[in-house]
Amino acid sequence: EAEISEDLDELFYGLAAAVGAIVARALVRLGDSFITDAPLAMIAVAAFALTAFADAGFVLVLAGGGLAYELWTNAGRYSRRLRSISPLAPALVILAAAVSLSLTGEIFLEGLKAGLLTFGGAFTVIPFLQESAVEGQGWLTDSQFVDGLAMSGVLPAPLIIFSTFVGYVAGGLGGALAMTLGIFLPAFLFPIFLHRWLVAVAENPRIRPFLLGVAAAVVGLIAAVTVEIVET
Repeated sequence: EAEISEDLDELFYGLAAAVGAIVARALVRLGDSFITDAPLAMIAVAAFALTAFADAGFVLVLAGGGLAYELWTNAGRYSRRLRSISPLAPALVILAAAVSLSLTGEIFLEGLKAGLLTFGGAFTVIPFLQESAVEGQGWLTDSQFVDGLAMSGVLPAPLIIFSTFVGYVAGGLGGALAMTLGIFLPAFLFPIFLHRWLVAVAENPRIRPFLLGVAAAVVGLIAAVTVEIVET
């Protein structure tokens, strides 16, 4: 049994390293897509520094990146007025507010926030759940979190399936179901019921700078988590 356990440890150690490389590759691809000018690059670097060295909150980093680029873009038109601030920012802060619930309810809420607040797919969920489940709630250790990423990287399923592992470690089968339901619910409901509204938001020139700033901040967040994965 000891030999089997040691072999499994070595297996997961290698898988985690491979997943770290996959995440790093995704980081490069996202950077090529979203970092299109110097201000966006500065926002990405600031997001990395705030996350890696100051333990800044996920939502605050994203909202700050969005607001920074929006104000930069609209500085000439609104030099003395801040009317350009998007209504998305208060919504993000409200959604991030702490709610006292049962353990299963808390797991569902963390999954729902991950589904609502993450931009760009599974790789963006990684820093959010790492902050909430490991640093915030203490449901997992860094090593357990990386093991979950390693397993999801070799399973015939989307990378985001690691969120189910996070829910299971946090609250058993009920936690796994709650996390999975919460994190996938927005992805099903939004395209079905809010497709036209989402397209209008994405194409709105007033809101687009905010979304570009958020995307740049996401790149910085993923970079910080990539460093943590490699260190772990």
